[in-house]
Amino acid sequence: MERNQLRIVVVGHVDHGKSTLIGRLLHDTGSLPDGKVEELRAVSERRGMPLEWSFVLDAFQAERDQAITIDTTQIWFKSALRDYVIIDAPGHREFLKNMVSGAAQADAAVLVVDAQEGVREQSRRHAYLLRLLGLRQVVVVVNKMDAVAHDAARFAAVRGEIEAYLAEIGVPASAIVPVSARHGENLAIRATSMDWYEGDTLLEVLDRFAPQTSPVDQPLRLPIQDVYKFDERRILVGRIETGRLGVGDTVLFSPTNRTARIRSIEHWGPGAAPVEARAGQCVGITLDEQIFAERGDVLSHAESAPMLSNVFRAHLFWLGREPLRAGKQLKLKLATAEASVRVEAIERVIDTQSLGSGQAEEVRTNEVAEVVLRSRETLALDEGSRTPATGRCVLVDVYDTVAGGVISMKGYPDQRQLTVRKATNIHEVDHLLTRDLRSARNGHKGAVVWLTGLSGAGKSTLAMRLEKRLFDRGVQTYVLDGDNVRAGLCADLGFSPQDRAENIRRVGEVAALFADAGLVVLTAFISPYRSDRDRARQAAGDAFHEIHVQADLATCEGRDPKGLYRKAREGKIPEFTGISAPYEEPEKPELVVDTAALGIEECVERVMAYLEERLRPGA
Repeated sequence: MERNQLRIVVVGHVDHGKSTLIGRLLHDTGSLPDGKVEELRAVSERRGMPLEWSFVLDAFQAERDQAITIDTTQIWFKSALRDYVIIDAPGHREFLKNMVSGAAQADAAVLVVDAQEGVREQSRRHAYLLRLLGLRQVVVVVNKMDAVAHDAARFAAVRGEIEAYLAEIGVPASAIVPVSARHGENLAIRATSMDWYEGDTLLEVLDRFAPQTSPVDQPLRLPIQDVYKFDERRILVGRIETGRLGVGDTVLFSPTNRTARIRSIEHWGPGAAPVEARAGQCVGITLDEQIFAERGDVLSHAESAPMLSNVFRAHLFWLGREPLRAGKQLKLKLATAEASVRVEAIERVIDTQSLGSGQAEEVRTNEVAEVVLRSRETLALDEGSRTPATGRCVLVDVYDTVAGGVISMKGYPDQRQLTVRKATNIHEVDHLLTRDLRSARNGHKGAVVWLTGLSGAGKSTLAMRLEKRLFDRGVQTYVLDGDNVRAGLCADLGFSPQDRAENIRRVGEVAALFADAGLVVLTAFISPYRSDRDRARQAAGDAFHEIHVQADLATCEGRDPKGLYRKAREGKIPEFTGISAPYEEPEKPELVVDTAALGIEECVERVMAYLEERLRPGA
């Protein structure tokens, strides 16, 4: 029977005994090579110390001299049940970057806490990082129980401290085990010196852990690493992170949305060429047609494709020497893709000690934050909690890795459906009536006047006043708002981020047709996503006029004409813009009217003055 494998990261505050615990566990499970114990004893004697189990892993001379672990180390051992890969992660704060990279590869975690010192700063920070990286299988060992005379009361006090913190961050411990790593007590063998403890040994707890969902059973993700050219063949190469693919499969390339069939899985050496490959394998494939694909593209099956977006949230652990501020340009590394991203906003910073959080202007070294990132191009990505291979990212400043993070699309739509064109055999009709002829007949040009702003900012009120004013002056005009489009054109849409984006896409296309027919169409929609407004601008071309109806959140919430903010605060309306969903203010609108500072008539006059200059034929 095939034995499964579990990858475990061992974390904790510096000098709480992580490496010692691993070294002793390897010895007690018979996983050390012959002669290793004698070698350790000789090295320890030369240094005038008792047998030091941490030397099993502390491979660097600098680590032995300073008694700290600098880099992550991986080593294999076996229990009667399964195979293990154990990752020893550094605890010292200067090496947190290495700890994050180690923990990102694990299925489960062992958090080591010194029985004398209790929970320390790095203990809390490491535990929070485990939560950030999505690890939910955690066992805590209270180490060095021999140093506190195996005192049950001291163990109970430390256990209470640990349980309280883990409960606050939502990472309940599967078990909390009192151990003495140096003496091998309660690691693989039950300790007679702690007969008051009736729970399992560390190894018994580890054997209960379940491996994460097998990568093979997850949706296909093959980030393209490179493209090789042999003879007339273009061979796409990369590592299958999750799922499986076979010859004849139809696959989708993201973010380009191109599809093709797998012609072959390339094979070198003796034997027949494979017809299937699975997660963990590095492969070269050829396609049935020569579509353009490049490094960074993600290959998947169409029915389970990654999301596409140029804006997303990231839960970051900031490692940079300088504080992170909004507006910062960084390089994003996501699987094999690289992209330039801008920090759009710092939404909140979390104190891993107190677990307090709040808005801040900057993120300092070793702080955790939730930020919004925007890229110049559309990226293929996944929710980090579901598909880590394409949902975890790294940020680089010049050549220095400054952050690791987990991607979240909460509040943002998958932009794939907005970019896929399904209709074919479309041919543009040559109209006999031009825009100039229509504007000459009407006495004005067609236009899309796009009013955007928070709920309660006054968009609809302003749109209706403008419509009446324009109509009185002989302008052919009409208002599109949520009430009239959702009664028919968009009656099939809900209020999820994807549906809201599709709603705005349809409105943008209809408004562009109105403008092409010579009307001045006024739209009154929150339209919170900048990418959606950009698409509406692209549809209407130079007839598009974006007007930011500006009012701060407090003013809008104070007005609350429909009681929506109150319901959102009560949790009755999920994903409400400005409260639990984002609003991306226009970067360069044609006009801004501040309804918090100006009366409605003054706002109408400002918009009318703007439009009168631009609606005249020939203007």
